[in-house]
Amino acid sequence: MAAHRRPRRRLTGTGTGARTAVTVTLAGAVGAAGLGGTGHADPEPTPAQVRAQVDKLYREAEVATEKYNGAKEKADAAERRLEELRDEVARKEDRLNATRETLGAVAAAQYRSGGLDPALQLVLSAGPDRYLEGAEFVERVGSRQAAAVGRARKELRDVQQLRGAARTELASLKSRQAELRRHRATITGKLETARRLLSRLTAAERARLVPAPDRADRSAGAREGLAASAQAPNPRAAAAVAYAYQKLGSPYVWGATGPDAFDCSGLTQAAYRAAGVSLPRTTYAQIGAGRRVSRAELVPGDLVFFYSGISHVGLYVGNGQMIHAPNPSAPVRVAPVDSMPFAGAARVA
Repeated sequence: MAAHRRPRRRLTGTGTGARTAVTVTLAGAVGAAGLGGTGHADPEPTPAQVRAQVDKLYREAEVATEKYNGAKEKADAAERRLEELRDEVARKEDRLNATRETLGAVAAAQYRSGGLDPALQLVLSAGPDRYLEGAEFVERVGSRQAAAVGRARKELRDVQQLRGAARTELASLKSRQAELRRHRATITGKLETARRLLSRLTAAERARLVPAPDRADRSAGAREGLAASAQAPNPRAAAAVAYAYQKLGSPYVWGATGPDAFDCSGLTQAAYRAAGVSLPRTTYAQIGAGRRVSRAELVPGDLVFFYSGISHVGLYVGNGQMIHAPNPSAPVRVAPVDSMPFAGAARVA
């Protein structure tokens, strides 16, 4: 009579497809075909106007990226909790079935003697939910049997409660998955619009607008990284700074946390993960993960945040500079902290 747990069936929607990061780089835009004939005489935007529109789209995509990251973190947690609940249900069902087996002989004997105890009807019933709702139990068995029936009742109720919790967690997971799809559509739509805008420009115009990779980043990174790490206030901050320098030139990919590509909060999370410090996934969670510090108090290893919605983050490395993953137009690089609207800073190590 013992039940064997069926193989677990994993839900779709948060697997490889949902975890695959999508990147739109300006190198791809260079080879993209221009927009077809518009059929009207609207004036073409100037290169400066295109740059402004593209920058705005990148900022909006980054806001959506952080929302996506937050929803994914919650979806992953819901999926883990659902698996834990299913495991617990399986264990409880095994215990319940074992208890039922111990009562089987008693039930058979009572049936042959002309009646079956109501308590045994409960634990041996194929539909115990209905029985539990309406039955009034009368204890007519010995103390050993009564204890076994009591255990079966408790195990049955535990299974029912766990199943209810699993149904709730499954509904939460489906909601998170729908949220992920919405944010993913927003991100890819904005990045595609940016690519199309850039494809209107000539190669020479794109070359003037798109920041060229800093070829000195990697060659100077080791030397500068040692200097910045030496100024860090503790070994954890020093390790995070060293990691960020090692990743100079890595591509920006939304949703990525390394080791070969990053979005902005993915880079800072990975840097501190390498230093043995666990950071939340999103910018708006990371700013609350440590002690807030002012612009004047910054030391290497501090997290620096930008824009009113706290939608961008970098790792301060000293001398007014940070390392950050900017957007699809540029790889991980060193940049001035003053290059974007400063929104705050946090010391997490």
